[in-house]
Amino acid sequence: MNMDVNVAEGIKEGLIKEGLVKDRLSTNLERYRGIVEDGTIEEIYLLGEYLSGLKVQHVNSTFVGGGVAEILNRMVPMFNSLGIDTTWEVIKGDEPFFRVTKGFHNALQGMDIHFKQEDYGCYLDYNKKNANEIKIDGDVVFVHDPQPAALIEYRNGGNWIWRCHIDISNPNVEAWNFLKRYVVQYDCSIFSSPKFARCDIPTRQFLVPPSIDPLSDKNKELSESEIDRVLTKFELKTSKPIITQISRFDRYKDPAGVIRAFKMVKKHVDAQLVLAGSLATDDPEGTEVYNEIKSLAQDDKDIHLLLLPPFSDIEINALQRASAVVLQKSIKEGFGLTVSEALWKGRPVIAGDCGGIPLQIKNGYTGFLTHTIEGTAYKIRYLLNNPKEAKRMGNAGREHVRRNFLLTRHLRDYLMIIATIRKKEKVVKFE
Repeated sequence: MNMDVNVAEGIKEGLIKEGLVKDRLSTNLERYRGIVEDGTIEEIYLLGEYLSGLKVQHVNSTFVGGGVAEILNRMVPMFNSLGIDTTWEVIKGDEPFFRVTKGFHNALQGMDIHFKQEDYGCYLDYNKKNANEIKIDGDVVFVHDPQPAALIEYRNGGNWIWRCHIDISNPNVEAWNFLKRYVVQYDCSIFSSPKFARCDIPTRQFLVPPSIDPLSDKNKELSESEIDRVLTKFELKTSKPIITQISRFDRYKDPAGVIRAFKMVKKHVDAQLVLAGSLATDDPEGTEVYNEIKSLAQDDKDIHLLLLPPFSDIEINALQRASAVVLQKSIKEGFGLTVSEALWKGRPVIAGDCGGIPLQIKNGYTGFLTHTIEGTAYKIRYLLNNPKEAKRMGNAGREHVRRNFLLTRHLRDYLMIIATIRKKEKVVKFE
């Protein structure tokens, strides 16, 4: 969503006349010069100055675990540094509520699940409770994913945006028909991939892929000593190639398929596998999946199953940088930020051909897309046996991420959408 040059210049002239151009050196944005193009940074400044004074709220279901929380942790301070008053609210719920919403998540990604009336009642009751407990009074409100979607019933002014991070290209009809009655009340929806767009939503839809922050602990450069410290901590050998998948313990990430592919590879190449991830507070199935995988992996000393605590960003960074190959063998995926994380570090990635992953992996150029366990094993062996090709792919992947999937592009897209959907009353009036 690039801003037209003439429009940008017009906004800039008006802002200068109104005396609204702020001290740019005080913003978080200056740290990204030299990583992204100056033109992108200038567009963000202009949009931030144009929208200055607005109140923006983000609402989701967890502060930790998963890509949504990670993005908001980096995005909200960026908004505030631009002079846009931005807050992040997290809804509350008990174990039954999150079991229902995890069911919605799975059903919207195509799983055949039937919901009882008490499931819908539980969902609506907790949305009502949260509407009474959270003060939602933003000029613009981003509501993320299905868990808090029914909050729209309690809207009291402002522009509301439903931000969907999951794959709803082929949803369970029952679950989608229920959720859709709330989604259509929003001013617009945002999806991560064009494949997720819905022709049965009459309101506006925008495409905004997620992003990573190149300056966060998870993605910043690390020294060899920092990487070695993490490898020693997890008893990983530098003498054997490391194959890694970082993800939540979720059946749609297919950790069982990863283990089976690795066992095929081990018949030909002496390697080690790392399956690492954390548990999200809004995903009650995570512990079950972790225990299933632990049982599957326990007979192989070269399979390292790591249950990481929240905020293990340095550890994840080091594991990805130390890997010869990174996997994301998802069978359903909203986007898969771990793909961009690994590509940013120059690692070759093999991933499932689903959801938003093909936006990141151009098959044969920035990595490989696979459809089967056997295909995954074959591509792992190919990259381990062809290190020059693996390096070429990693370099191409890093540049692809730099141009398309960094936080600055994501921030610019959100600001453009806010500017687009705001009502006729101007934030700033120019003569």
